[in-house]
This record gives sequence, structure tokens and C-alpha cells, in this order.
Amino acid sequence: GDRRDLHSFPTRRSSDLILLREARQNKVHLVLLWFGTWKNTSPQYTPAWVKLNNQRFPRMLDKEGKNSYCLSPLGEQTLQADRKAFTALMSHLKKADGEQHTVILMQVENEVGTFGAVRDFSAVAQAAFERDVPAAVLAHKKPPVPGAATGSWRAVYGDYADEYFHAWAIASYIEEVAKAGRAVYDLPMYVNNALRDPTEPLAPWKNNFSAGGPTYDVIDIYKAVAPHIDIVAPDLYLPESAKIKAVLGQFQRTDNALWVPEMGNAEVYARYLYQVLGSGSLGVSPFGMDYFDYANFPLGAKLTDQRMVAPFARVFAAFAPMQRQWARWAFEGRTHGVAEGDDHADQTVLMKGWKAKVSFGQWSFGEKDWPSNTKELPPHAARTDGGVAIAQIADDEFVLVGQYARVRLEALEGGDRTQLISAEEGQFDVNGKWVMERRWNGDQVDWGLNFTAHPLVLKVKMGSYQ
Repeated sequence: GDRRDLHSFPTRRSSDLILLREARQNKVHLVLLWFGTWKNTSPQYTPAWVKLNNQRFPRMLDKEGKNSYCLSPLGEQTLQADRKAFTALMSHLKKADGEQHTVILMQVENEVGTFGAVRDFSAVAQAAFERDVPAAVLAHKKPPVPGAATGSWRAVYGDYADEYFHAWAIASYIEEVAKAGRAVYDLPMYVNNALRDPTEPLAPWKNNFSAGGPTYDVIDIYKAVAPHIDIVAPDLYLPESAKIKAVLGQFQRTDNALWVPEMGNAEVYARYLYQVLGSGSLGVSPFGMDYFDYANFPLGAKLTDQRMVAPFARVFAAFAPMQRQWARWAFEGRTHGVAEGDDHADQTVLMKGWKAKVSFGQWSFGEKDWPSNTKELPPHAARTDGGVAIAQIADDEFVLVGQYARVRLEALEGGDRTQLISAEEGQFDVNGKWVMERRWNGDQVDWGLNFTAHPLVLKVKMGSYQ
């Protein structure tokens, strides 16, 4: 074969070494992305000799037999080249980082799937489509509309068959790449996803999302055929609060840890950091958080300078000193998070023995319905900037971090006898010890715990009297 197969999709080793060195200097870990056969569904990261040799590296065919922009997941030589190059990268990482473990997670491919075509209609694909659905898929993925218990994709899945077949084909391809890489250097691996609308009723593909990608309705197929992929992760570019909430619920499962590898970098997304981290996500990464002069508006911000970074940096700065504690609390299921909804409505967080009532868009003093407060609203009332994350660290003790929000903690039973014992502003030191900076009392707590523009951390103890 062509010796260039080893470098079918370049590993850019010098860049890797720079990333490793800079990460270690800054005492951070890395998540690396592998752009092989798919980058935003296209083969853009493949070399020209792959793009232009459709005999060796076949493209998907549409129903009319015309080439698609997308490489076929059933191309054997495409898989061989991708797998060989990825294995070379993982071999390099093991040599360069096997002891330090600077890189802790790998993304295999990027936003896979196909826009404008539901699946490959080549002869090879059609033959596979007409074969019986693999037993592993049948065991994991039940048809939305009852069909045959076994048989071809069409017989079992009806109108969903084309999309589900394409998901199986892509997931099977990714499994082979991930399995080969992990055999060399066993790092956790995940795939990310260009979402379908999470609030629309489930329906067969109608050219309205990337078919074959790991959308919420085919996570089961990816789990069935790609066991070397640990997480199916959502990319959040849907700014509406209802859609964000729906996506987090769809992707956080007992068999799928929540992890948000991409999120819009427009200011409207900053408040969702509280919701994502409070929901127990392993992490969240706003897209393009650098000063490169390129804006991905309307998916993200129009700005490319410090003004774009600042809303997110403030939130991360509040979490940073307690990130290890927060990770432990999240693992134990102690964390909760809310973001201000597009309707600015109050929200309630239910916890063990307690509830948190969270409201937005008001002054720090008094109630919303006070005549003086209704005459003039605070500047942030018209915006959706609020967010709060809460960790219940003991039966009656909480850590809160937030901005532009008011929180009232009440017992689930006997709430009228709830008593605030103490509220301390501060942070955790490098050894995990709480360091109080100031105690809140009087006007600061009479109207609830009020978080303003600058995110801060409170350690709160509650109690109830008879």
C-alpha cells in the first residue's frame, strides 16, 4: 500500500509537543480532538489525495447515485487509513505523555453525520441495509413505532430505518478507530454531536439534522456498537433555555456521563455554566475562547477580544479554587444548577430535606412587588444573565456560587420554621480547606442570598427551630 497511509490524516507532532509543554507549564490537562474522516460532517481535514481519490476512498451516494460531499462510513480503505493514523497519534502520545498524563481525554472524529442525505445508497451500503439488524443493536435500541422483532433495518425500524442504519455504520467505523487507538494507549474517548432540535416531537429524519450523528435518539445505537467510546456528548449551540434544559436531560444517562465539549461563546451562554456544572457535567468548554480574529456568529459571539471571554472567565474563576471539591460533590450527586430562563421565571431546586427558591431580575433589597421596586427595575432585569449552582455538602450545609440571582433556602417540611444559621463568603484553598473572607448578616440576608454581577462563593448553614 501507499506509505503515506501512516500519515493519512496528519498528526502534527510538533504542535502536540507544544501543547503538552504549554499545558504542563500552566498546570492544566488537555482534551485532544481527532479530526480524521469527519470534521463538522465533512472530510475537510483529510489530505488532497484522500479527497480526490473516490475510487479508493469512496463518498456516500445519494438515491440518484450521485456523490455526496461526505465520505462513506463503509469505505474499507478509508477506515484503514484513519485507524492507522490515529494509532500513530496514540503511540506518540504514549511516548510523550504516558507518565505525565497531561492528556486525559480524546475526541474521536468531530460532529459526524451527514447533512442533506439520510444515509449512503451505494451498492455496498444497500446490501448492508437489507441484511438483518445486528443483535447488539436490537438489544439496545427499540423501535419508536413497533415493528418486526428481527429482520432488515426497514422491517424493524420502519421510517426510522435509514437514519438508524447510518448511525450504526458511522458508530461501527468510529469503534474500529477508537479500539485500535486504545489498544496502543488506553485513554478515555468520546464523540460529540451536532444536535437535532431537542424539543420537537420525535420523528423520522426530514433533512432537518445531521443524519447518522449521535443525536439523542440514537445514543443507544452508539452504545451498542461502539463500546470503546465512553461518552456521547452534546455541542450546545441552541441558546434557548428550554432547549438547553432538554439537551442536558437527554444526554445525561446512567450509561452516559454528561460532558459538554462545545458551547456557544456569546454572552447569553455564560449563565448556562452554572446549569451545566450544577447538573454534574464532567466539564464544559465554550468554543473559540481565544483572541483569534474570527467570529462564529450567529452560533457564538460577534466579539473576538477580552469582552467575549470575560463573562465566562468570571464564572470559571469562581469555580476554579474548588474544582476538586465540586467534582467530588458532583460524582456523589450532591450538585444542582439553574440558569435564568428566557421567561425570567422563578425556579425551585429540590434537594435532600431542603429546597432552594431562585428568582431573577430584582434589586438586592426588598421584594419585587414593593412600589419603589416596581417603579425602577435593575439594569439586568431585561437580560438573561442569572445563574446559580448549589452543592449540598451536608444535611443542612450548602455551597452556592452564582450571579444576578436571589436564593432562598427552605426546609421541605416546616419551611416556616427555617432559620439561616450562617452565610460566609470565601473560597477553598489549595488543600481543600474553607477560608472565610466575610460573614453575611442583616440586610445582606434578610431578603435571601443575593448574587450580583460578580460571581462569588457562599458557604451556608441552615437549621430549623421548633
